[in-house]
Amino acid sequence: MKIAKFLLFLLSLNTVSNLVTSVGPPTCPADIESNCGGGSEWEGEFFPGIPNIKYEGPSSKNHLSFKWYNAEEEILGKKMKDWMRFSIAFWHTFRGTGADPFGSPTKNWPWEDGTNSLAMAKRRMRANFEFIEKLGVDKWCFHDRDIAPDGETIEESNANLDEVVALAKNLQGTKIRPLWGTAQLFYHPRYMHGAATSPELGVYVYSAAQVKKAMEVTHYLGGENYVFWGGREGYHSLLNTDMERELNHMARFFEAAVAHKKKIGFNGTLLIEPKPQEPTKHQYDWDAATSANFLRKYGLIDEFKLNIECNHATLSGHSCHHEIETARINGLLGNIDANTGDPQIGWDTDQFMMDVGEATLVMLSVIKNGGLAPGGFNFDAKLRRESTDVEDLFIAHIAGMDTLARGLRNAAKLIEDGSLDELVRKRYQSFDTELGAQIEAGKTDFDVLEKKAIEWGEPKVASAKQELAEMIFQSAL
Repeated sequence: MKIAKFLLFLLSLNTVSNLVTSVGPPTCPADIESNCGGGSEWEGEFFPGIPNIKYEGPSSKNHLSFKWYNAEEEILGKKMKDWMRFSIAFWHTFRGTGADPFGSPTKNWPWEDGTNSLAMAKRRMRANFEFIEKLGVDKWCFHDRDIAPDGETIEESNANLDEVVALAKNLQGTKIRPLWGTAQLFYHPRYMHGAATSPELGVYVYSAAQVKKAMEVTHYLGGENYVFWGGREGYHSLLNTDMERELNHMARFFEAAVAHKKKIGFNGTLLIEPKPQEPTKHQYDWDAATSANFLRKYGLIDEFKLNIECNHATLSGHSCHHEIETARINGLLGNIDANTGDPQIGWDTDQFMMDVGEATLVMLSVIKNGGLAPGGFNFDAKLRRESTDVEDLFIAHIAGMDTLARGLRNAAKLIEDGSLDELVRKRYQSFDTELGAQIEAGKTDFDVLEKKAIEWGEPKVASAKQELAEMIFQSAL
């Protein structure tokens, strides 16, 4: 009898112990119907089934782990996390709906209540930071109107933004910061003709006020950059457009932005994001070269850098590698929106970059640039319309991070091997002579060159060895 009572006593202790140990931080089944104990102020888990994502190496079969991205590993003297500086795009990750030009939304995240209320904005912000922390990154990007609802007046919109930004500031803690912020100057009907290039003075004034506020909250949150994407800064027809006047207006707008940046003590980089068309037929920041020319013409070349988006490069008829190299050699490479497009689809699909060859080319330029800081790689990419599980948000970002990490490893192999660099060096070795040096220094004229042409006769032209270059490149993948 005594033994039975003792066993019963142990069983009761074990039951109490299990009850105590099972009571921990609240977890949310990611279901708006569950209420999770307090609406927007609730502080439990939005992704209770998702662990913190860890590096497990190339042999891992765990799809919720990194195979190639090892944040602390050093590549060419710099940690991978410092080469990459990954950032989460709030608008695609937490405001993406799966809608496209031919179909309605397909995403129905369980924490959404179908509203664009302040309470819902705060709830999304909490989900955002849990996602960031579980993915193991420390940067995020945002548009003002994506994180906080638009109001009836600009004062109301600013008040809404202040309330959400105050929460974001608290959730960031000491480790997380925005890679960049921006103002959404393309969605509202007021911007149908553009913002800084609108023919309506009232729209120009309104957009200036919106950018002023967005720059201030980016600065308040410790943002490292501020982006201008001119989605509607362009034209559909020159028949009703004064292009010169619009370009002048845009330059004045950027000058005012530079002045305000300095006034508020914001030390971040101002970035222009080139895109050729869509939604406007022709946008004034068509590609990296066009944007560089604009900045030089208006004396802004020392005040801005470029945010290169790979999918935008495709739309402009270039490769991402071309656009990044064009920005780099002009001293304008500031940030990269890490996405890609589908060559069979004619619009900006914003897919996660999964092509290791493309990622390797991108990283070759980034290494030549010495990195991107204070810029980085922002995942301006969205799930496919058919991907509707919460888990897919993590899988897509893990795959994108691993792809760029493989690109970094491959680029490092190519650089350390030296064969590709040597092939390029040999192709231009005829300029590594006294006359070549004089030409490159601008110290020759046509008279001197004519004499040499007569002396040397018909030149011999060497092979470009393109197939060998491609072979060397492919061997590193």
